[in-house]
Amino acid sequence: MTEIIATESVAQRILVLRGQKVMVDADLAELYGVPTKALNQAVQRNIDRFPADFMFRLTQTEKTEVVTNCDHLARLKYSRTLPYAFTEHGALMLGNVLKSDRAVEVSLLVVRTFVQLREMLATNKELAAKLLELERKVSGHDQAIVGLMNGIRQLMKQPGDMSRPIGFTAIIKGSKT
Repeated sequence: MTEIIATESVAQRILVLRGQKVMVDADLAELYGVPTKALNQAVQRNIDRFPADFMFRLTQTEKTEVVTNCDHLARLKYSRTLPYAFTEHGALMLGNVLKSDRAVEVSLLVVRTFVQLREMLATNKELAAKLLELERKVSGHDQAIVGLMNGIRQLMKQPGDMSRPIGFTAIIKGSKT
């Protein structure tokens, strides 16, 4: 049960920046139980383990956007340094760099959360495709139903006054009928 709660709390901290799912250094430091400064120092000591696809530094605009949209990151507003953003692989590597039992547990939890989000996204794409297919089918049915309703309305209309009498009429030469 605690893992489910922890997974949900980790999932809430995952952001999408530059088209990638990432976690900000302050959130990871809190999860790992270390100060953000210590986490960033460990990264700087092992910078060769963090290529651009594992980690990147936010721009001032991105930082402002993150602070504005995420209430739990309001403390970053007054930070002079720009925060780092770690991808799934960067978060796992961070657990290896920190070298503590808690870091290993948390990095596994973070990776599991990223995997769950990826699976949910794939499921959502499948559902969206099925909904689109149903909409196409239903729109065709709607047009057929409208046609049927118009036909029924035509049949239900009262016949108007008939200008011609029913039956055979004899036309007699010389009479006007």
